[in-house]
Amino acid sequence: MKIAVLPGDGIGPEIVAEAIKILEVLRAEGISLELDVAPVGGAAVDQTGDPLPPSTLTLCEQADAVLFGAIGGPRYDTLPREQRPERGLLRLRKAMDLFANLRPAQVFPELVAASTLRPEVVSGLDILIVRELTGDIYFGEPRGIRTNGAGEREGFNTMVYSESEIRRVAHWGFQAAMRRQRRLCSVDKMNVLECTQLWRDVVTEIAPEYPEVTLSHMLVDNAAMQLVRHPRQFDVIVTGNLFGDILSDEASMLTGSIGMLPSASLNARGQGLYEPIHGSAPDIAGQGKANPLAQILSVAMMFRYSLHRSDLAERIEEAVRSVLAQGIRTADIAQAGEGIVSTGQMGDAVATALRAH
Repeated sequence: MKIAVLPGDGIGPEIVAEAIKILEVLRAEGISLELDVAPVGGAAVDQTGDPLPPSTLTLCEQADAVLFGAIGGPRYDTLPREQRPERGLLRLRKAMDLFANLRPAQVFPELVAASTLRPEVVSGLDILIVRELTGDIYFGEPRGIRTNGAGEREGFNTMVYSESEIRRVAHWGFQAAMRRQRRLCSVDKMNVLECTQLWRDVVTEIAPEYPEVTLSHMLVDNAAMQLVRHPRQFDVIVTGNLFGDILSDEASMLTGSIGMLPSASLNARGQGLYEPIHGSAPDIAGQGKANPLAQILSVAMMFRYSLHRSDLAERIEEAVRSVLAQGIRTADIAQAGEGIVSTGQMGDAVATALRAH
């Protein structure tokens, strides 16, 4: 199993190091894993001037899966746009055609009190957001900043989706729902945006292919409200790139900490990029404060979706649950009076639990 490891910036190298501890436990058991490390984001800009060097892209394209940390930081914000770390990630998604982004939001029983919502609202929460990742306003053309006829600057972007782009991610949504509670909510803004009227039309056309799935539609502003008001009404949500970006971050806070949420970005060939949904958090980088659990749970998703070892995915997830049950907490998920462990100590605890299971 060939894994490209891209630690990135900020806390990225720290949390990736803890994920590698998990892989080393499995390698010691005889699981064949080949790990190749490469720069991306700001680290790659520092080394090569390019946030996605050709050698890094080639390594990712040849790997079975990509384990990705986090990118970016304030010192890169003044660079030309194409040199900024985030552009490297967008280019990687596009080059590998990683069109289906899976973002689970699950509340572990031990962390119910960590959510800002009442326990009775979030207890038992288990949502999967399927976000289209290579289209929409993030990639639409034309785009830019220009001077209009009145001599005033104006910025412009294009929201565009083709029928085929919508169809392939909608199928992912329906198939995910078939493996869960068989409820799919498609989120759009069809009352204002023609682009998302097409989204609703195409998803509706596909629905008869999945007669066992109950399909509903919801406008994105209502969906944002309902995620806070009554989040357990959702099972699987499928939506576009922009709406999925916002809703999945909102859903992450229902769980108590963005440091708990992994993600998978997949293409039609089964390759995937696996990363926590949080950012590089440069303000705490190098201090041992980062929560590595989202990165470790991303490893579990990697084994489930790209490396076809659901048994190992379940072992890793059980190890995380075991650690939480023991009351081991990083600062972001600790309640008043609870002890706090470092990034490395949390990784060590999960590795120990994995060996025991």
